[in-house]
Amino acid sequence: MLEVPFWLWGAFAATVVVSLAVDLLAHRSAHVIGFKEAAAWSGLWVGLALVFGAVVFLVLGPTAGTEYTTAWLLEKSLSVDNLFVFAVIFAYFKVPRAYQHRVLFFGVIGALVFRAIFLSLGVAVVTRFTAVLFAFAAILFYSTYKLLKDEEESFDPGKSFAVRLLRKIMPVRDEYAGMKFFVKESGKRVATPLLAVVAAIEAADLIFAVDSVPAVLAVSDDAFIVYTSNAFAILGLRALYFMLAGLLDRFHYLSKGLAIILAFIGVKLILQASHKTISADIPEIPSPISLAVIVVVLAASVTLSLRRPAAPRGSVAPNEKPASSADATAPDSPDAPGPHDGARVRQNQEPGDPPGPAR
Repeated sequence: MLEVPFWLWGAFAATVVVSLAVDLLAHRSAHVIGFKEAAAWSGLWVGLALVFGAVVFLVLGPTAGTEYTTAWLLEKSLSVDNLFVFAVIFAYFKVPRAYQHRVLFFGVIGALVFRAIFLSLGVAVVTRFTAVLFAFAAILFYSTYKLLKDEEESFDPGKSFAVRLLRKIMPVRDEYAGMKFFVKESGKRVATPLLAVVAAIEAADLIFAVDSVPAVLAVSDDAFIVYTSNAFAILGLRALYFMLAGLLDRFHYLSKGLAIILAFIGVKLILQASHKTISADIPEIPSPISLAVIVVVLAASVTLSLRRPAAPRGSVAPNEKPASSADATAPDSPDAPGPHDGARVRQNQEPGDPPGPAR
């Protein structure tokens, strides 16, 4: 384990607290986040992460600095999946764009707390039971399979555990009340849909922690490295979402790239566990190689996505004959695809649920 000076932990905590305070003050009034504003904030978060990485490099050494950068970039790439889920949640609850930043702000705070708990437990388990890395590798291989087969788990925000628990604790009204989370109705305190959205965001982060925690523990088992890298990646999620909103579908090869990265990290975990539990002669993958692989795969995925745009939905591929009229779905059929079917959020809305898209 690294001997991290107390002042470095303090510098990290101060950076996070001050950054969140400045962010909250800058967005204290509800407004729509545009591309330029989101890009500026995204640049700020990336800059802070890289500056902190340079400090880690200088204070703790090149190995720690490389591990931090690798873990941060890995978590940053895996968090792209979160952006798609954010879009689904906002569509389900019909969250006004002006309120979305406030939701993500509190979602990030919750994510920082939960990741601290999960990563601390993960580090403790890995330190005592190295063989658990084999189980973590299996989780990453299963995630790789789902990404390659496009077998994404359906996420129904209204039926997530956190939202259902919230409704059991207190009633949730149907209408928004500005950026308020609570209002009083007939002398009773009730939650607004905005609080339900925050609960759904937190539930989604718990799901994604299943992949990201084992992945980052493959890079380092030091609590300081894994948590600070995760924290800086999470802090930049909001700005990244608003910057890429509407452009996510263009990066259609990114899921394949993430599958390759997860498979590579899975192999790294197996070699790491085998080196420690079976034989010291089994080689491990050094962190600089891991960093290089992640950078190359991400760059290739984005470049390939931009150079080979996805075919529009409903278009006929080359050398493919259009379906005959007998096989085609009738235009007036309720099952006929519409122009927005690809972006439609399907869900089963229950009585009393906050407003969602029409079925």
